[in-house]
Amino acid sequence: MATISANFERVSYGAPDGSIQTGEHRQVIDGVGATRTLLPEESGALCLFDAAAGVVYTLPAAVPGRQFEFSTTTAITSNAAKVITNAATVFIVGSVMGGSLTVADSSDVFQANGTTHVAISSNGTTTGGLIGGSYKLTCISSTKWLIEGDFVGSGTLADPFATS
Repeated sequence: MATISANFERVSYGAPDGSIQTGEHRQVIDGVGATRTLLPEESGALCLFDAAAGVVYTLPAAVPGRQFEFSTTTAITSNAAKVITNAATVFIVGSVMGGSLTVADSSDVFQANGTTHVAISSNGTTTGGLIGGSYKLTCISSTKWLIEGDFVGSGTLADPFATS
């Protein structure tokens, strides 16, 4: 069972009806260039794939509770929109739904197996990378990030999960 660090500020946890948090502000990470290693203190941020030439984000060390969301705001035309774990022994588990803009092609579900997949990579067509895709990665253990969300692609969709 995961515990909550004593270093976190508690807004309130004693009221039976919950609590009110004022002044919450979510960090948006954009315009980062070709690569960006995310920092632990950026947990909770929305990270944008906002460059046609792609962006590669590397997750920080896996600590349960860290969470990052990724959204595609510019269609990828070269390279990739990619998220990769920080180590070859930290894996992605879960699934994403892929939808194709090509009318004749249907949507599909793609599963990260939690034992070999360390990245999700969108190429701008069959593995996603078109405007509108969004997924969230939440760290659930020292070796696993849980993924959920969707991507938008074109043509016959292919598995976006990778082992490197």
